[in-house]
Amino acid sequence: MPVLSPASSRTWTNERIELLKRHFEAGLSCSEIAADIGVSRNAVIGKLSRLNLTRGRAADDRKAQDRGFAPARTPRAVPRLQYEMLATIYGETDVAAVAGPIDEANRCSLLELAENRCRWPISTPGEDDFCFCGNTAPDGQPYCAGHSRLAYRPNTRARVMRG
Repeated sequence: MPVLSPASSRTWTNERIELLKRHFEAGLSCSEIAADIGVSRNAVIGKLSRLNLTRGRAADDRKAQDRGFAPARTPRAVPRLQYEMLATIYGETDVAAVAGPIDEANRCSLLELAENRCRWPISTPGEDDFCFCGNTAPDGQPYCAGHSRLAYRPNTRARVMRG
Protein backbone atom coordinates (compact mmCIF):
# COMPACT_ATOMS: atom_id res chain seq x y z
CA MET A 1 0.00 0.00 0.00
CA PRO A 2 1.54 3.36 -0.99
CA VAL A 3 2.14 5.89 1.74
CA LEU A 4 0.82 9.34 0.89
CA SER A 5 2.97 12.32 1.66
CA PRO A 6 1.34 15.30 3.44
CA ALA A 7 1.55 17.34 0.24
CA SER A 8 -0.36 14.75 -1.81
CA SER A 9 -3.15 14.26 0.76
CA ARG A 10 -4.31 17.86 0.72
CA THR A 11 -8.06 18.21 1.08
CA TRP A 12 -8.45 21.20 -1.23
CA THR A 13 -6.73 20.49 -4.51
CA ASN A 14 -7.17 22.84 -7.44
CA GLU A 15 -9.58 20.36 -9.05
CA ARG A 16 -11.72 20.19 -5.90
CA ILE A 17 -11.81 23.98 -5.60
CA GLU A 18 -12.98 24.33 -9.20
CA LEU A 19 -15.60 21.64 -8.65
CA LEU A 20 -16.70 23.44 -5.47
CA LYS A 21 -17.12 26.71 -7.37
CA ARG A 22 -19.11 25.06 -10.17
CA HIS A 23 -21.43 23.28 -7.74
CA PHE A 24 -21.85 26.46 -5.73
CA GLU A 25 -22.78 28.48 -8.82
CA ALA A 26 -25.20 25.72 -9.85
CA GLY A 27 -27.01 26.24 -6.55
CA LEU A 28 -26.25 22.93 -4.83
CA SER A 29 -26.47 22.83 -1.03
CA CYS A 30 -23.35 22.49 1.07
CA SER A 31 -24.33 18.91 1.97
CA GLU A 32 -24.73 17.99 -1.70
CA ILE A 33 -21.41 19.60 -2.59
CA ALA A 34 -19.69 17.79 0.29
CA ALA A 35 -21.08 14.41 -0.78
CA ASP A 36 -19.97 14.91 -4.37
CA ILE A 37 -16.48 16.20 -3.58
CA GLY A 38 -15.82 13.75 -0.73
CA VAL A 39 -15.27 16.19 2.15
CA SER A 40 -17.34 17.17 5.15
CA ARG A 41 -20.11 19.76 5.01
CA ASN A 42 -18.17 21.94 7.47
CA ALA A 43 -15.12 21.79 5.18
CA VAL A 44 -17.27 23.05 2.31
CA ILE A 45 -18.71 25.86 4.43
CA GLY A 46 -15.24 26.88 5.62
CA LYS A 47 -13.78 26.87 2.12
CA LEU A 48 -16.70 28.89 0.73
CA SER A 49 -16.16 31.40 3.51
CA ARG A 50 -12.43 31.65 2.80
CA LEU A 51 -13.17 32.12 -0.91
CA ASN A 52 -15.73 34.84 -0.02
CA LEU A 53 -18.47 32.94 -1.84
CA THR A 54 -21.79 33.59 -0.15
CA ARG A 55 -25.41 33.16 -1.02
CA GLY A 56 -26.41 35.98 1.25
CA ARG A 57 -29.73 37.71 1.18
CA ALA A 58 -30.23 40.78 -0.93
CA ALA A 59 -29.15 44.05 0.67
CA ASP A 60 -32.79 45.16 0.98
CA ASP A 61 -33.66 41.98 2.90
CA ARG A 62 -30.78 42.50 5.34
CA LYS A 63 -31.75 46.13 5.95
CA ALA A 64 -35.38 45.20 6.61
CA GLN A 65 -34.38 42.55 9.12
CA ASP A 66 -31.81 44.80 10.81
CA ARG A 67 -34.46 47.48 11.33
CA GLY A 68 -36.40 45.11 13.56
CA PHE A 69 -39.26 44.10 11.28
CA ALA A 70 -39.36 40.65 12.87
CA PRO A 71 -42.77 39.07 13.31
CA ALA A 72 -44.44 39.77 16.63
CA ARG A 73 -44.19 37.08 19.27
CA THR A 74 -47.30 35.28 20.30
CA PRO A 75 -48.02 35.33 24.03
CA ARG A 76 -47.32 32.05 25.77
CA ALA A 77 -50.02 30.41 27.81
CA VAL A 78 -49.52 29.74 31.50
CA PRO A 79 -48.98 25.98 31.95
CA ARG A 80 -52.00 24.20 33.39
CA LEU A 81 -50.25 22.97 36.56
CA GLN A 82 -48.92 26.43 37.31
CA TYR A 83 -52.39 27.90 36.77
CA GLU A 84 -53.93 25.32 39.11
CA MET A 85 -51.34 26.08 41.80
CA LEU A 86 -51.96 29.81 41.50
CA ALA A 87 -55.72 29.28 41.58
CA THR A 88 -55.36 27.14 44.72
CA ILE A 89 -53.22 29.73 46.47
CA TYR A 90 -54.95 32.91 45.35
CA GLY A 91 -58.45 31.71 44.60
CA GLU A 92 -60.23 32.40 41.32
CA THR A 93 -60.57 36.17 41.83
CA ASP A 94 -58.07 38.86 40.93
CA VAL A 95 -58.11 40.20 44.48
CA ALA A 96 -54.62 40.18 45.91
CA ALA A 97 -54.02 37.69 48.69
CA VAL A 98 -53.70 39.19 52.13
CA ALA A 99 -50.18 38.76 53.36
CA GLY A 100 -50.30 37.87 57.04
CA PRO A 101 -47.40 37.11 59.34
CA ILE A 102 -45.79 33.68 59.01
CA ASP A 103 -45.71 31.62 62.20
CA GLU A 104 -42.13 30.96 63.36
CA ALA A 105 -42.95 28.52 66.17
CA ASN A 106 -42.65 25.33 64.09
CA ARG A 107 -39.10 25.68 62.74
CA CYS A 108 -37.32 22.36 62.22
CA SER A 109 -34.09 20.81 60.98
CA LEU A 110 -33.69 18.79 57.78
CA LEU A 111 -34.01 15.55 59.75
CA GLU A 112 -37.29 16.71 61.29
CA LEU A 113 -38.94 17.62 57.96
CA ALA A 114 -41.98 15.51 57.15
CA GLU A 115 -44.07 15.33 53.98
CA ASN A 116 -46.68 17.79 55.21
CA ARG A 117 -44.28 20.40 56.59
CA CYS A 118 -43.13 23.61 54.89
CA ARG A 119 -39.67 23.31 53.27
CA TRP A 120 -38.95 27.05 53.10
CA PRO A 121 -35.30 27.56 54.15
CA ILE A 122 -34.58 30.01 56.95
CA SER A 123 -31.10 31.63 57.13
CA THR A 124 -28.09 30.43 55.11
CA PRO A 125 -27.22 26.73 54.63
CA GLY A 126 -24.21 25.78 56.74
CA GLU A 127 -24.87 28.41 59.41
CA ASP A 128 -25.67 27.41 62.98
CA ASP A 129 -29.15 28.96 62.84
CA PHE A 130 -30.15 27.31 59.52
CA CYS A 131 -33.53 25.58 59.62
CA PHE A 132 -36.78 25.18 57.70
CA CYS A 133 -40.16 26.84 58.32
CA GLY A 134 -41.90 23.63 59.41
CA ASN A 135 -45.47 24.99 59.31
CA THR A 136 -48.20 22.75 57.90
CA ALA A 137 -48.14 22.60 54.09
CA PRO A 138 -51.56 21.99 52.47
CA ASP A 139 -52.25 19.04 50.16
CA GLY A 140 -48.71 17.89 49.39
CA GLN A 141 -47.42 21.33 48.44
CA PRO A 142 -43.84 22.11 49.46
CA TYR A 143 -44.63 25.37 51.32
CA CYS A 144 -47.11 26.66 53.85
CA ALA A 145 -49.71 29.22 52.73
CA GLY A 146 -47.51 32.17 53.79
CA HIS A 147 -44.41 30.99 51.93
CA SER A 148 -46.50 29.91 48.93
CA ARG A 149 -47.53 33.55 48.54
CA LEU A 150 -43.81 34.41 48.32
CA ALA A 151 -42.82 31.52 46.06
CA TYR A 152 -45.70 31.59 43.59
CA ARG A 153 -46.37 35.25 42.91
CA PRO A 154 -48.25 35.62 39.64
CA ASN A 155 -46.97 38.27 37.32
CA THR A 156 -49.26 40.50 35.32
CA ARG A 157 -49.18 38.14 32.35
CA ALA A 158 -50.45 35.26 34.52
CA ARG A 159 -53.29 37.43 35.82
CA VAL A 160 -54.26 38.37 32.26
CA MET A 161 -54.15 34.73 31.16
CA ARG A 162 -56.41 33.71 34.06
CA GLY A 163 -58.94 36.19 32.72
